Amino acid sequence: MDEVDAAARRKQVGAKAREKLDALEALLQQGEILIGAPEALRERASELADALIEAQVAQRLRATSLNELRGVVGKGVRFGKLEAAGYRTVADVRSKPVSSLLAVQGVGENSAKAIATAAAQVARQFRQDAVIRFDVAQRPGRDTKLLGSLVKLRAAEQAAKRLRPDVERLRDEAAPLLVEARRAGSKFRMFFAGKAAKNAALAALRRIEALLAGPGVAALRREIASAETAVAAAGSRADEVWRSYENSAADINSLLATLSGARRADDTEAAHGYASSDLTRKIQAVPLDTSHLTATLRGYQVFGAQYAITQQRVILGDEMGLGKTVQALAAAAHLAANGQTLFLVVCPASVLVNWINEIDKHTVLKAQQLYGSGRDAAAETWARQGGVAVTTYTTLGRLRLPKVRLSMVIVDEAHYVKNPEAQRSQAVLAVVRQAERALFLTGTPMENRVEEFRNLVGYLQPGVAAKVRPLDALGGARAFRRAVAPVYLRRNQEDVLRELPERLEMDDWVQFTDADERNYRRAVSSGNYMAMRRAAFAGGKGRSAKLERLLEIVEESAASGWKVIVFSYFLDVLDCVLDAVRPVAFGPLTGSSTPRQKQDLVDSFSRHDGHAVLLSQVEAGGVGLNIQAASVVIIAEPQWKPSTEEQAIARAHRMGQLRKVHVHRLMAKDSVDERIREILEGKTRLFDAYARKSSAKESDARAVDTDWHSEEAAKHQIIEGERRRLGLGRVQD
Repeated sequence: MDEVDAAARRKQVGAKAREKLDALEALLQQGEILIGAPEALRERASELADALIEAQVAQRLRATSLNELRGVVGKGVRFGKLEAAGYRTVADVRSKPVSSLLAVQGVGENSAKAIATAAAQVARQFRQDAVIRFDVAQRPGRDTKLLGSLVKLRAAEQAAKRLRPDVERLRDEAAPLLVEARRAGSKFRMFFAGKAAKNAALAALRRIEALLAGPGVAALRREIASAETAVAAAGSRADEVWRSYENSAADINSLLATLSGARRADDTEAAHGYASSDLTRKIQAVPLDTSHLTATLRGYQVFGAQYAITQQRVILGDEMGLGKTVQALAAAAHLAANGQTLFLVVCPASVLVNWINEIDKHTVLKAQQLYGSGRDAAAETWARQGGVAVTTYTTLGRLRLPKVRLSMVIVDEAHYVKNPEAQRSQAVLAVVRQAERALFLTGTPMENRVEEFRNLVGYLQPGVAAKVRPLDALGGARAFRRAVAPVYLRRNQEDVLRELPERLEMDDWVQFTDADERNYRRAVSSGNYMAMRRAAFAGGKGRSAKLERLLEIVEESAASGWKVIVFSYFLDVLDCVLDAVRPVAFGPLTGSSTPRQKQDLVDSFSRHDGHAVLLSQVEAGGVGLNIQAASVVIIAEPQWKPSTEEQAIARAHRMGQLRKVHVHRLMAKDSVDERIREILEGKTRLFDAYARKSSAKESDARAVDTDWHSEEAAKHQIIEGERRRLGLGRVQD
């Protein structure tokens, strides 16, 4: 450092130096506060969850007659004396100390202690049974408060995950500089310091100035400011809290399940697929790295991901709706966080788009579609850059995959390769051999298909496959799962029932087939809005992506014995589905059906033993009917009014429904389905924003019924937008 430079630096000591040091420390503190925020917010949310559960317990105790304790404490206890003294419910005795019970004439010490102990046992059982269900219809204050806390916690966790790497990197770089430069903040200390110490302090100060002026710190300042704003706003408005829940119920329910107040023991034998205690300990010994995952996992999903990682070549056979996809992605994200780079998903064409969406939604990994004319070039890019490649069974056999070692191959709907002689089975076997790990996904129960199961295991662990015997299935599903636990993990809804919401909603995105695309272009070219909406079914069986996905859902439902309702606005769509699902179809239930005909059809469907499919026009069957026999709802195309879909779903999702209701919305990428979804989401935001500004209009929704979001205007916008996108020009009036 020359003398001129040193003189200039000396002018920076004292107050100016302290200003720089304080600025850097303040930035680090802001970052640390944001990173640490989830811990306090989680504690607060747990307290609110505890309070909700205690309120449930108290309500049940008040509703439970004292007489119910007779079966718990046995004979000889003087209940009559307590009842005569005004003790009517379990809550009455639970809230009093034993001394109060002893004060009742005729109640001895043994009776008082036995009753108090029994009441405590009942309270513990009620607490164990308690499950938090958010009431979307009534929106009670306690629910809103807990939801607000969860929404804020979710925002804070997302912010902390984004900020942590940059804040920690800056802290590691800045910490020694701050120590060294501290002397420069005091002219007195610098005056008495030796030359070497002065130069070291000034050099550290210079590096701090460079840090503060650099693009990295500038970007971090913006990130922190944005995160502070987002976390502060999250959960602050009741209407936005409930909207967040409606849009992200699965994520928020998953977050709720991780709280100490709401968490239930999930280390049961069933939730672990009846694996032995030794195998369970081995699996759980691998902590799951979620740094590359953006989803919140439920306990059984964490175990599923750990299982795939630890056992390496396995089948995940969870029942439909339990999140096999996110468990597979969690396993891939864990491996990616530990340096693995190449992951391949093989799936039916009908769910390819869904996989791309799920990868983008739940992980930070790059999704690469290996499908269509550019598939080989995309494969080369993926091999160089890494990420999760997604291809179809049909494409895999024609795909020129680079000769690289795959970190993991994920095979969705693995029962598609049950025949080892089939070409697609051979193609799958080739990539399985190329992979360090392989995960097969299938919701089809394997205990009833031992030969198919043995074939699937043969791809993964031939030695285990040779030991699988039909005898293993004779003892029932539980015995079968125990016997094959090292290679097969299956959980049913009842195994993890506590952790599931009452309604499981899935958007099933599909890519048009060539036939779909031709039908759609014709409809757009002619400006026929209704034909555009049903073009995805016009090709019929074997040529329709939506119908193919619908049949997969029906097949999986049939394997579980579930009943299905298919709703569509269009009769010809229902006729197409009817032809494909005979002979288990009932209906269609249409607008021309009389009330008696509708009820008779529903009754016949409900009485049918086992799996069946009811077909209904969405407006004909969506109102006034109770169809609790069905636990799977398929909506063939988006409806213009969200309330139409809600009313249809409510036919099955209502009091008396004994199972979780699975709702599948079939939607085609790059089509009118996407445009309707976009407009409806915008309409909701516009209405909410407008209504908040105008209390005079809150009593009449027509006050905001502008041309922008009227149905006819929107149809015209959609048609013109699709014509432009497809290069077809304007519709001639």
